[in-house]
Amino acid sequence: QVQLVESGGGLVQSGGSLRLSCAVSGVTLDYKTIGWFRQAPGKEREKVSCLSKSGAYTYYADSVKGRFTISRDIAKNTVYLQMNTLKPEDTAVYYCASHRWLCSDPPDYWGQGTQVTVSS
Repeated sequence: QVQLVESGGGLVQSGGSLRLSCAVSGVTLDYKTIGWFRQAPGKEREKVSCLSKSGAYTYYADSVKGRFTISRDIAKNTVYLQMNTLKPEDTAVYYCASHRWLCSDPPDYWGQGTQVTVSS
């Protein structure tokens, strides 16, 4: 059973930084592509970033390019999302999810989410 557990969310001022973690169990990261999604109140869930299981491919939504960086620690089986220059519009619940093969595949497992709130 694949499990994903997010952590690292919180309240930060505009312009600040946070690093989210997604601890994965039940499978090693070289077998799973991992993505980060977010959902703000009243809005649809959107894909923010993704890292292929090979580690060779990354995806970023236009709204976060140049500000967010996805990375992983194979030894810790954890994927990170470093978020810099945060804006109030980044406020959302952030989820990590695994994909069977590609970032474009539908997610198959989800974490429970972690709240990120950016104050202006």
